[in-house]
Amino acid sequence: MLSSTAIAQTDGAVPAADSAAGDDAQTDIIVTGSARAQRRFDVSYAINSLSQDDVQKIAPKSFADLLGTVPGIQVEATGGEVQNITRVRGIPTDRGYLIFQQDGLPLYHEIDGVFFNSGEGMNRYDLMTERVEIVRGGPAPIYASSAAAIANNITVTGGSEPRGKAQVTIGDTGLYRLDVMQSGPIDDRTYYAVGGFLRQHDGYRDGGFPSDKGGQIRANIKRDLENGSIKISAEYVNDHNIFYLPIPIADPRNPQVSLNPYIDYHTGTLNSPSLRNVNIKYRDGAGALQSMNRDLADGRHMRFFNAALNYQGDFDGWQVAAKLGGTKGKSSFDAFYSTTNPVDGNTFASGYLTAARTAFGPNVARLGYALAGTNGAIAYDPYSASGLIMSGQYRASESKFYSVQGDLSVTRKFETGIGSHDVKVGVYSAFYGNTLLQAYQDMLIEVRSRPRTLDLAAYSATGAVLGSVTQNGVLRYTTTLNQGEGDAQMIAFYANDTWDVTRGLRIDAGVRTERYSYKGFALPTTQVDLGDPTTLADNTTRAFSGQILDQRLKPKATNWTVGANYDLNGNLGIYGRISNLEVPPQLSVVTGIGATIVKTRARQYEAGLKASFGPHYLYATGFYTKFDPFNASFAAFNPVTGRNDQVLPFIGEASVKGVEVDGRIAPTRWFTLDGSVTWQNPKYANLQNNSGADPSSVNGNQIIREAKFFGNVRPSFDFDLGEQKLSVFGRFEWVGRRYVDLFNRTAMPGYQTLGAGASIDWGAWRLQVVGDNLTNAKGLTEGNTRTDQFAGQGTSEAIYGRPLFGRNFRFILSRSW
Repeated sequence: MLSSTAIAQTDGAVPAADSAAGDDAQTDIIVTGSARAQRRFDVSYAINSLSQDDVQKIAPKSFADLLGTVPGIQVEATGGEVQNITRVRGIPTDRGYLIFQQDGLPLYHEIDGVFFNSGEGMNRYDLMTERVEIVRGGPAPIYASSAAAIANNITVTGGSEPRGKAQVTIGDTGLYRLDVMQSGPIDDRTYYAVGGFLRQHDGYRDGGFPSDKGGQIRANIKRDLENGSIKISAEYVNDHNIFYLPIPIADPRNPQVSLNPYIDYHTGTLNSPSLRNVNIKYRDGAGALQSMNRDLADGRHMRFFNAALNYQGDFDGWQVAAKLGGTKGKSSFDAFYSTTNPVDGNTFASGYLTAARTAFGPNVARLGYALAGTNGAIAYDPYSASGLIMSGQYRASESKFYSVQGDLSVTRKFETGIGSHDVKVGVYSAFYGNTLLQAYQDMLIEVRSRPRTLDLAAYSATGAVLGSVTQNGVLRYTTTLNQGEGDAQMIAFYANDTWDVTRGLRIDAGVRTERYSYKGFALPTTQVDLGDPTTLADNTTRAFSGQILDQRLKPKATNWTVGANYDLNGNLGIYGRISNLEVPPQLSVVTGIGATIVKTRARQYEAGLKASFGPHYLYATGFYTKFDPFNASFAAFNPVTGRNDQVLPFIGEASVKGVEVDGRIAPTRWFTLDGSVTWQNPKYANLQNNSGADPSSVNGNQIIREAKFFGNVRPSFDFDLGEQKLSVFGRFEWVGRRYVDLFNRTAMPGYQTLGAGASIDWGAWRLQVVGDNLTNAKGLTEGNTRTDQFAGQGTSEAIYGRPLFGRNFRFILSRSW
């Protein structure tokens, strides 16, 4: 089920009703990364399949939280419900080249899409998800563009027996959610499935308005034909999700002093009702003043519709599979980003005194803080609290996007004198594009949770207000301004041959070649003074210059893989694989200005051991990935100008060696233990920089935000009480030490968390309670990426980051039929 792949015979091999029943022989069947449905044990690559029953026990807070239970995937699931960070096997990007698909096709072709398709940004788990299959490495580059890994969401398809489920979730963080699903027959050859969710959530960090509000609906109709089937699907999403960003946790003047009295470590946030009516000003290309009024409560507002067609047919042994999908939508993005560390109130004010006297005259006696919008009348004294003030960046982004993608493949098994060859050839093509308008501006705030915005006013000796450094809380209007539009066409041809040489020995090889054509434009900007003499806030505003930069690019990529699998018997096996991944520059290089255009190349090696004995299994995979070249460039925040669109280029190599282990033991009928452990050593090598930075001290360092050791164990106690079934389960997770910067100057210490839950089944009813981070463990993720990637935070341990959510509970009541 892949963007260029194969779900031939999927619906026939794993009927939805059978899969839901939890039969071991069925739930062990996978389809992602393979020409045909196979047992997990039989394939020569690392893959996990998470069924609805698995997900119910894991009880994740988000899709990323679910993926974090899989070996080799390190997540930072602290950003909210969607668009979190997923890193696969130490791959040094926020997405880890993990491609999300739905029934074998992406909802949008590219791996990232201007705040709307970042990671799992367009994918939401609900009862219409039958299971999720996750491939790491292996044949992923053959079956999806730019893929080092694939997460394939396989939706519920109706069968001959009606079935359904309704589920209500209530959480102590103000969570209210309803999930429903119904499927069954329309007639003896036609089946349907429909379901979705509605949800409102105050949030794990309450910003004074709902964190998540909205939902989705998915539906499909399947028709059995004489030699196959055809399925038509549709999906509509309309969802608001807030973005949680880093908070300061210690006083930079003395890092031993906690800021917890002002911003609670587990529940505090810089999101605030004070940011619900932010005015963003800039000049357009004609020189006219433009303004936008933005509301932080809108968060990430995703609206899109997707329709898909899936055909499978058997023509005398020739398996034909055709998939077509189309997506059209809009994304509005509002978030308040962390920038620089908090600063002593007097120190910050003194830095603007000279500029204020120049602008407002020599009678300026002092600068003082006031609540924003009061024209200096309501004074604010930072020393009545922490003595600190800080700035943050309000980011607004608007995008419209479309993506049409299709896949046509033919699979045929050929018997030869030396075994059989299962050959699959196909073509995948996509047409996609987006518009974008982005405007960022800096705000001045107090240091506390749900902060108020501040003005820094210029006072005369008599207390008269002569002017203001800020204006209504705005420190600098529109410091970053981007607008552009791009359209892309691509086509990929792929082939894969699986050769069963002898009993137990299987060799497979595949190749994929891609050609892209990008066409777009970007609007250059310049710095202007908007001319308001009463404030400094508009003195260095970005404005469109009136120019239009037409840009085109035609990148290409060729990926290949070779693997071998040898099963010693039906319970033990070994495998090895080499893959080549090329990731071409994305469409954003023609919709932005000054992009670093590099085609990333990665050579992946892996070897694995497989053992499966009834309910017990162990899969261990050693991996080595080398990126050459690797683009480690990043956009750095300029604390003087507030600009966040100037790239600091670092080009070089990166390598990751590691081992991932995934296992389950079930010594009794009432006890099972699942777990995954990953050890890896991600390092930079041979970085080069043409902007004056010395990369020599970076080479050999641990890659930013990548842990060397992480994993989880999940015990479960299951008791059959006759008419009732009782389950008690737990989840212990750990993540090792990471660094926020290239030079490994500032570390984020490792952390451990404990979660637990219990459920009771009584006929068709199930009641479940789940608790996360029961010990209120502390742990930081991300750091403060706008400013610390290069220089760190000035401390040996991070004092700014995105902390784990605190202890929370959810109660889930469901009924199946």
